[in-house]
Formats: sequence, C-alpha cells, structure tokens
Amino acid sequence: MKEAADTRGLDVEIAAYAAHEFDEQVGKYDVVLLGPQVKYMLASFKEKAEGKGVPVAAIDMMDYGMQRGDNVLDFAFSLIEKSGQPL
Repeated sequence: MKEAADTRGLDVEIAAYAAHEFDEQVGKYDVVLLGPQVKYMLASFKEKAEGKGVPVAAIDMMDYGMQRGDNVLDFAFSLIEKSGQPL
C-alpha cells in the first residue's frame, strides 16, 4: 500500500498493528483494514468503531496474498468515501 501511495504521489499514513491494539488505535485513523487471519474479529471491530465513524473491513484474501497494495489502497479509499469522510 505504501508503495502504491508513493507511486501515486499520495501523502497518506499507513500503519499495521496487532489485533489487541485495536481499541487504542481505531480513533487515530480514517479506515481500518483487517488481514484475512483476523477476519473472524470483523463484527466485533466494526461494532467498536461504529461510534467513531471509522469504517472497518477485511482485506480481500487474494489481494492480501498476492501483495496487491494498489487494490488494497483503492479499497481503503472507497471505504472512506462511502463513510462520508473527506478524502
């Protein structure tokens, strides 16, 4: 994702955290993407993030596995846009 953002000349902050850090980090970002290995936590994380207006979704397994950062970046932007946040 960072490489795709750099290629596009986008100034974005992309970070990765362990699932147990979710509560502490969720309010600091415009979107949260989960890796396929923690997709089972999606419903719980969505519920926690709802009050903060932060969209939460799982990264497509194929995009994750094939390291298609450009697709994942586009997905993140689409979630932000759907949530009504400015890009």
